[in-house]
Amino acid sequence: MLPAGLAKDLVVALGTGTMITAVVGFGQTLITASATQRAMVTPLIEENRRALQELSAEYRSLNSEFFPTHVFDASDEPDPAFNQLLMTDLRGTRQYFFRGFAGRHAAARLLVSQGDRELRAVMADPTERSAITGRARYLLQHRRRDHGARTTTTNTGADNGIEALQRQLQEEIHVGLVGLFLARSYCTSMHVTLIADPPLDRVEMFDDSTWITLYSDADAVGSLYPRTLRFSEGSFIYNMERAEFARLSSARSARHMLITPDLGRREFATQFEHVTGARLGTKQFTELAERFHHFRQEFSTLADLRS
Repeated sequence: MLPAGLAKDLVVALGTGTMITAVVGFGQTLITASATQRAMVTPLIEENRRALQELSAEYRSLNSEFFPTHVFDASDEPDPAFNQLLMTDLRGTRQYFFRGFAGRHAAARLLVSQGDRELRAVMADPTERSAITGRARYLLQHRRRDHGARTTTTNTGADNGIEALQRQLQEEIHVGLVGLFLARSYCTSMHVTLIADPPLDRVEMFDDSTWITLYSDADAVGSLYPRTLRFSEGSFIYNMERAEFARLSSARSARHMLITPDLGRREFATQFEHVTGARLGTKQFTELAERFHHFRQEFSTLADLRS
């Protein structure tokens, strides 16, 4: 708006120089910021991303090694998802390791799965009173909860209850052994070990997983079906339980049975009497077999098992 002359020329010269300086400075700032980001920020971001990936991989490794893949909470009703997944593991395994009390569940599962595998079982010795004390106390506590019993129960009543349970549990072991004999054609061989101090928890181990049923869980004593954890092959728990199973099954003080598909009833009766101290005549065998089939039908219905 200035008239032509020296003043206008001076203002135009100053404004042009200022604008050029601003444009050049802005460009230099952009270039410097971009270079700084490439030189400092980008490598830092990449390093953080790589560290996070390594940390995630480490956590996944720890989860696989120390944490269960599945957790089934204690309940009074069978969980169909539990039995379905366990039976899937059983059908895909070549070796079935069972550590439990009476072996009835193992025999029932073998009859349902109808595969061709090797069974190695560790069970309670029915001739040893200490072998069934822990399970008898567990069942007695469960029954007390169901019937609303009070802690004022007399010692005589408690002792009688435990003794009755111990006799019942001894018979369950006999039923389990007969059940394994009836399922012998579904295994290449059955190696059964009877020990005097069996762990309270049940363990079922397959090629790809191990299942631990926590009867020792004090918070779930009143539940008919205790809390169960499943760990994958290669985990710390899997390897630990496999080593523990090897230790128990090779104990010198244990009693051993070998059941093969071609084992006859007479030979089985001889082994049965050797490990249990009880005679197994035709009548006794028939009664135990009928009790096992009744248990198998009831268990298969409750667990929703399909052959």
